[in-house]
Amino acid sequence: MTVLSSGEGDLTMTTPTILPQTPHMPTRVQTKSDILEVLTAGGLRPRKRFGQNFLIDGNLMRRLAESAEISAQDVVLEVGGGTGGLTDLLSASGASVVCVELDRDLAALLRCRFAGHRQVSVIPTDALQGKNRLNTEVVASLRQAGRGARGRMMLVANLPYQIATPLVMNLLLEMPEMSRMCFTVQAEVGDRILAAPGSRDFGPVSVMMQVCCDVRMIARVPASAFWPAPKVESVMLRADVREEALISPQERGALARLVRGAFEHRRKTLRSALAYVVGAERVERLAADFNLTRRPEDVEPAEWVRMLKGS
Repeated sequence: MTVLSSGEGDLTMTTPTILPQTPHMPTRVQTKSDILEVLTAGGLRPRKRFGQNFLIDGNLMRRLAESAEISAQDVVLEVGGGTGGLTDLLSASGASVVCVELDRDLAALLRCRFAGHRQVSVIPTDALQGKNRLNTEVVASLRQAGRGARGRMMLVANLPYQIATPLVMNLLLEMPEMSRMCFTVQAEVGDRILAAPGSRDFGPVSVMMQVCCDVRMIARVPASAFWPAPKVESVMLRADVREEALISPQERGALARLVRGAFEHRRKTLRSALAYVVGAERVERLAADFNLTRRPEDVEPAEWVRMLKGS
């Protein structure tokens, strides 16, 4: 699979990069036997309603943590802490870790397990407050952890499939402090993030992630790497927020509204689709500079930015 990097105002395709390792990681990573032991001791089992599939491949878990290149000065958000395997790797770096776990029973186990780790805070809640907003408690906890921190703020997580897309989108829109995201998602979601214009998978999340971030694939993850095994394959991605982006953090919301609105009518021409979003008068102004006979899926990410600024 190809991945994206930036040029001078344009987005070009490069080869996937294997990222360097960091020296902080523990020598032992949580196994399936460890997970079973933890769950059995708590009288628990994987819950389908929470989409619980635990990563049991230690090499892949270590690779995800190492790809983030975490330092002790960083603040790390983990969503879906599970039984704490990845949390353990993240906390070993010395970074401040904000671990969000919706399952209150697992959250209690995590709090017990990391009670001696002052830099780890466990929040028993949903990371999202509705589909289009981050949970304010999570945002407040991240900003509190980041107060006085000299490092970066990042997401490192095996994301629950059902919240992956809205979570990364809302982190871009609401957390300009977020500088890196390393995460595991369903392969279908990864394909959308990395999709090229003109392809069936190209859509709003493709545009937003490619405009705002340099995205690289870390690894492909087979279903057998999880327990219980899901019915789909997964991928691990690293997205570095661009320091010299095509738009400012303050403009991301406007771009998201423009792109989402147009893609709601993805089978129509841009002239028709954009009329629903910006009105007929602005569409006529755009028509002087852009080819509006195309469909939304045929427009390059950088051109969406130019249309936003030209509307």
